[in-house]
Order: sequence, then C-alpha cells, then structure tokens
Amino acid sequence: MKKIMIQDLHNHLGETIKLGAWLANKRSSGKIAFLQLRDGSGFVQGVVVKAEVSEELFATAKSLSQETSMYIIGEVKKDDRSSFGFELQVKEIEVIHEAVDYPITPKEHGTEFLMDNRHLWLRSRKQHAIMKIRNEVIRATYEFFNDNGFSKVDPPILTGSAPEGTSELFKTKYFDEDAYLSQSGQLYMEAAAMALGKVFSFGPTFRAEKSKTRRHLIEFWMIEPEMAFVEFEENLEVQEQFVSYVIQSVLKNCKLELERLERDVTKLEHIQAPFPRISYDDAIIFLNENGFDDIKWGEDFGSPHETAIAEHYKKPVFITHYPIGIKPFYMQPHPDRDDVVLCADLIAPEGYGEIIGGSERVHDYELLKQRLDEHGLDQKAYAWYLELRKQGSVPHSGFGLGLERTVAWISGAEHVREAIPFPRLLNRLYP
Repeated sequence: MKKIMIQDLHNHLGETIKLGAWLANKRSSGKIAFLQLRDGSGFVQGVVVKAEVSEELFATAKSLSQETSMYIIGEVKKDDRSSFGFELQVKEIEVIHEAVDYPITPKEHGTEFLMDNRHLWLRSRKQHAIMKIRNEVIRATYEFFNDNGFSKVDPPILTGSAPEGTSELFKTKYFDEDAYLSQSGQLYMEAAAMALGKVFSFGPTFRAEKSKTRRHLIEFWMIEPEMAFVEFEENLEVQEQFVSYVIQSVLKNCKLELERLERDVTKLEHIQAPFPRISYDDAIIFLNENGFDDIKWGEDFGSPHETAIAEHYKKPVFITHYPIGIKPFYMQPHPDRDDVVLCADLIAPEGYGEIIGGSERVHDYELLKQRLDEHGLDQKAYAWYLELRKQGSVPHSGFGLGLERTVAWISGAEHVREAIPFPRLLNRLYP
C-alpha cells in the first residue's frame, strides 16, 4: 500500500491509506482513542473505535507513548470540526519505535529547558508552524526574484574584509592570513550586479555582537539583492513590492499555521505596497514630540524609538536619509546635502524592529576612496571593490532583509530564536 503524507489526505477522501507518523498526543475514553498524529507535513487526528477493531489493536492504541513512531492504516474521513478538515479512521497500527520518557510534555516548560531540547522542541505544533512559515517565506523569496529577472549568486562566507568594519566579526586564520566570517555578502553582490544586472543572495551571516535582545541572533540568514542602474527611489519600490509579495504568499499558503499560532491576520492583510516613509529628520522631531527627549540628531535609533515610529503607522515604514556619520562607508551621499546618505531602514510594526537595511551605493571611485579613509579601512583589502568603480561604474542600489526577524514578525513569535531551527545566541552553541 502506497504511503501518503498528511498534507495530501484531502486527495484521498474515502480511501484506505497508509501513513508514517509520530504520536504528538492522545486522549481516550472507554470506547474511543483519539490519536494526534504528525508526519512533518502536518497534523491529523486518528480515531480508534473499540467496537470496530481487535482488542489487541485498541490496547496498543491506548498504550502508545508520546512521540512513538508507527505506521497507521486507516480510512480518510471528513471532519468539519477541525480546521484541517479531515481525520483518519484507524484500522491497523504497526509500532516502529516506542519513545520512552519524552521530555517535552503538554505542560509548561521554561525557555532554557526548551532551548536545551531544541532538537525535540521543533516537533511541537507551534514550532512546526513557524518553520512552515519560514519555508514559505523562502519559497516566495525565490519566486519573487526569479519572476522579476534576478539571478541568484552565492557570495563567500570566508572573507578578507568587511562591509561595515571588523569590530563585530568572527575572526579566524585562513592559513597564514586573517579571515572573517561574513557579516554580509553585499560587496560581492555589487560585483555580481555589474556582471548580471540584477542579482540576489540568500545565505548565512554572522555578527559577533554581544546582544541578548529578542531581535538578535549570532548566526542568521540574509536575503541580499543588488541592482545595477537602480537608484534610491527605485530601490525602495523593489523592497516594498518584495515584502508585500512575501506577506500575501504566507497569508495564502499558511492559513492553518497562522491559525495554529493564533496570529491576528488582520494586522497582515493590509500590508501591501506602497509603504509610508519618514525622513530621519522628521523621525527625530516625531520622537521628541512623543516623549523621547533623549534622542538627538546624529544618534542612531534604539528599539523603543523604532517601535514608536512603526506603531504610529501600523504597517512597515521606511526611515530614510540617516546621518552620514552613523552609516557604513559605501552609502551614496544625498545630492543636495553632505550630512545624510541615500539609505533607508524598513521598520516592521508590533515591535519587531528593522527587517531591511538598504541604500544606493557609492559609484564614484574618488569618493569611495575618501570614504574608506574616513572609516579607517585599508584600501588594499578593498582594492577589488574599488576597481568596480574604475571599470564601467554605474549607479546601483541594494538591500538586505533579515529572514529570522521577518519570520518572527509574520508568525508573531515572541523571540527571534523561534524563527530559526537551531539558534546561535550569545551564550548558546548547543544543540
């Protein structure tokens, strides 16, 4: 008998099928056992009716322990009471492996306990739902960029220089020279854009930042497009179109998961381009007028400041034209001002903070040399990057979207650590 996945049961209504599954939970009365089954693709209830099966089978069903693996044979039935819409009328159970003393039970557990058991915690309904949403964000990302003429390029993870300096990078030895784990693939993606026009990367990045906030990870995944002949305003349009596309894809394809997470989807349904924009100058004024007297022009925003601005708009908002002194060397100065750059951060609502940072890049050779000097960076290490400005340089722009922050926001997860399978935190390298 062909094995079927739970996600495909709707195609087999009324049929008797075989399912490989684990027992997530169970309850029983004297005459019926209800088995909550999962197979990775979804969850379904298996119903074992005492009067319809052998005594041995019913005894087996009642004795099953949490996370025991098995093969189940049963008939697919309609079940209008569940959000999934189907259940399995169980006819046979073949135990594969009996789980003993499974540590994560339906009771409440502390965060550290759950993190120590992350390899098992992933099996829970909530974590399963978040991972499925993460997968949909990834799928929609590839779809969006492929449909819009981008080529995927994979930048190196080991680098000899850094886009934003080396103070927050992991340093390692590369034979007889120093190397760093990448904090961004951006510089390499700029080179790729000069070859392929519109490119994007999707890979792991690393920040040796000693932060314990709910927004930070040591290792996380970034989506980094770069576009030749694209200037600042066009860059913002691509960003808002991309985020809107991803949100609508999740709403369409992850309804069960959002429901399982009890996510208020009304807060996501209205998120479509265009997004509101506020300049850094006006953001400072707004904050000063709304109880944030501590923030002054020239200072970077913290989490409370970003949250206050985003909550005012109730949807993602661009904060544009930051002071040149608090942004990296590669950002193009404003054409009419020498104190701000053509950049923007996209701030998610509901306290999730910055999900995108982007800018138009410096395309003038002499200006880029000057900016490197101002930031105390070695021009030799960036010689290849400088050369891009000598060989047919063009205006170009790009951005980076943090996958985990975006997934946490869409799913409503309390902490970004739930948005990645195995989080790396300041004091956590296990499991």
